Amino acid sequence: MVDTMSPTTPDTPPPGAPGAAPAGAAPGAGPTAAARPGRERLRILLAFVRPHRRTLGLGLALGLVATAMSLATPMVTKWVLDTLSSGAGLLAPVSWLVALMLVGSVVGMYQWMLLGRLAEEIVYEARESLVVRYLRARVGALTSRPAGELVTRVTSDTLLLREAASNSLVSLVNGVVSLVGTLVLMAVLDLVLLASTVAAIVVVAVVMALLLPGIGRAQHRTQEAVGRLGGAVEGAVRAVRTVKASRAEERQGRAILADARDARRHAITAVRTEAVAWTVSWGGIQLAIIVILGLGAWRVSQDALAVSSLVAFLLYAFNIVGPITELTQAFTTLQSGMAAAERIREVEQMPLEAEPREAAPAPARATDAPGDRPVVRLDRVTAGYADGAPAVRDVSFDVPRRGHVALVGPSGAGKTTILSLLLRFLDPQSGEIRLDGTPYDRLTHAQVREQFAYVEQETPVVPGTIRENLLFSRPDAGEDEVRRVLAAVRLDGDLAALPDGLDTSLVSSSVSGGQRQRIALARALLREPAVLLLDEATSQVDGLTEAAIHDAIRAQARRGAVVTVAHRLSTVLDADRILVLEQGRVRAAGTHEELYAGDELYRDLVAALRIAVDGVPAGAAPGGGPQAAPVR
Repeated sequence: MVDTMSPTTPDTPPPGAPGAAPAGAAPGAGPTAAARPGRERLRILLAFVRPHRRTLGLGLALGLVATAMSLATPMVTKWVLDTLSSGAGLLAPVSWLVALMLVGSVVGMYQWMLLGRLAEEIVYEARESLVVRYLRARVGALTSRPAGELVTRVTSDTLLLREAASNSLVSLVNGVVSLVGTLVLMAVLDLVLLASTVAAIVVVAVVMALLLPGIGRAQHRTQEAVGRLGGAVEGAVRAVRTVKASRAEERQGRAILADARDARRHAITAVRTEAVAWTVSWGGIQLAIIVILGLGAWRVSQDALAVSSLVAFLLYAFNIVGPITELTQAFTTLQSGMAAAERIREVEQMPLEAEPREAAPAPARATDAPGDRPVVRLDRVTAGYADGAPAVRDVSFDVPRRGHVALVGPSGAGKTTILSLLLRFLDPQSGEIRLDGTPYDRLTHAQVREQFAYVEQETPVVPGTIRENLLFSRPDAGEDEVRRVLAAVRLDGDLAALPDGLDTSLVSSSVSGGQRQRIALARALLREPAVLLLDEATSQVDGLTEAAIHDAIRAQARRGAVVTVAHRLSTVLDADRILVLEQGRVRAAGTHEELYAGDELYRDLVAALRIAVDGVPAGAAPGGGPQAAPVR
């Protein structure tokens, strides 16, 4: 009999449920990154800098000191020239020139080191924030994005953030101060020449104001395309065997290079716009210098301007290229940094796994708990994903403290979704799940997952050695315990034959898919969980190894609970209880013999796999009915 219990309904649908916000969207989120105005994008960038405002302020002060040294140099040069014409001693003005050069160099060096360290701190903190968000985000929100695209946000986007969040902000202020200071000192020297300089600067400013938004949009689109490119490359590398076996190298290459061309196109647009901006800036200043030289020479000839003042003014005119170049570079770098900051902030809005405000006490180790209360109970649970109808509907069953529960059914019946519910990768839309009598929503995710070990269908392994993978969920396990679980899955002999033994890297192709699957199972057994969850745990192993895994499952079922999802029914024939799922519902439950006698779908699944039962030929229905067609 399938357990039936009274339903409960949560107040709000969970992320991933119909009616819930899309995965990764923040509640009440405003416009998308591409639609955000420049002022809002700048606020996002400044949020990364705010914790370091004191260090940034010190860097700014040092920059202002260096700027002051630079601004004073032409005036001291004028002093030198005036001293020459008057016949006075040159020691004092020359000493001032040397002092300005030395102080400016030392201050500039210290500022460079300070801002470089600040930049790396900002990059590290952004990466730390992203990594923590990835590992604590809801599984559905994380897996809805390509893995390679998420990687680019941690790598390339944070590098773009580095320059914008440190050097560019300081350069922006330094450039403005230097430009204003230079113009003030030019006004002291000659107002007529200043007018021609200001005219050139106004033209440059107008052109830059028109071009900078286009640079920002192009940079944002470039980073989006680079993210898609990273996801495409990651997927192709992961499935390289399938790509080659399908002779799809050329087609897959064209698909990947389409994203690369997209990134190139947007980057070229940004480069062209930057080139125009730089050319206008440089050309405008050069034209101003030519006008200053001609107009200044004429004023000297009219005795309206001293030669020393003209020389000093020209030095300021040449030096003004510096702050204008600095400002141009700062503005263009800020556009890239703001685009990167937006993309990083988008990820930081990815929803985290919600924890209760006041968690219930952690359940005792379920294998040691007394009584006959089930370790896990599902009570009329309905759940699904954001892209469609519920994957499971009104499911109720118990997982006893010890024993083997198997979930079978056709593809899409909801078997893996139930495992996701047990591990809280997915929350119910309605109904309730209890762990040792305590509702899941009163426990933290860590409290729930402490009771489980999980072997995924794809059996991913953690980058590193075999030993590191085995100890991943139980780092304090001893060598004897490691060897025990390896023997249980018949891996001890295989690994001993490897040149480096347990210290062999799993990147090595010498470790087969079946061996990786057994490593994942050994890792789960080493944890000694209250509930062992297996999703197609024998899909890649031979018959002898499958028998050994069955023995390990039976031994684990005597110590605790085992929940198995399997299409190969030979894995679950001796389960204590088998649940048959169809279209997200539990249609039947019982032992293998009970289901074979009483459930047509289960008989069809057995017949399709050519399994003989109690002397009845594979495919023969009880009572001599027609046989199912053999699978070819």
